[in-house]
Amino acid sequence: MVLTIELLDKKKHNRSAFVSGNDSLDNYIRKQASQELQKKVCTVFVLIDSPNVDIIAYYTLSSYTVDVASLDESFAKTLPRYPLLPATLLGRLAVSQAYQGKGMGELILIDALKRVLDATTQIASLAVIVEAIDENAVSFYQRYGFQQFKQYPLKLYLPTKVIAKNFY
Repeated sequence: MVLTIELLDKKKHNRSAFVSGNDSLDNYIRKQASQELQKKVCTVFVLIDSPNVDIIAYYTLSSYTVDVASLDESFAKTLPRYPLLPATLLGRLAVSQAYQGKGMGELILIDALKRVLDATTQIASLAVIVEAIDENAVSFYQRYGFQQFKQYPLKLYLPTKVIAKNFY
């Protein structure tokens, strides 16, 4: 058995057995994720223990724009004075209840950050943005350096410069 992170394939991966404990995240992977992937709204990556095709965890990535005025002053002052700048949205991240507390969230978060960083060589993105589902998720992201937006306590960002520093 080998842990593998790959693009969601609705014909291959077993989405129906995924239970994270959050109905919104569970329903998304079961009913909506493959449609959004097909329509190019986002990419959906799943963690499986190959050759088993049950989804252990998943996350989504998509293009995003961020209002510079909503960022921390020390970060915003280093950026061009455009009203909106390119970013990447880590829209959803969920781990199956059976694997929670075993480092799978960290594993897929790091994979997502690495993918974003790799993509910035071809498509600009100044930060990864997340919209945490609750305060526990906020704490999770803050452990990895994410900062809260001034006026949105459940919305956080991590500059790609910081990601690059952590990976290289």
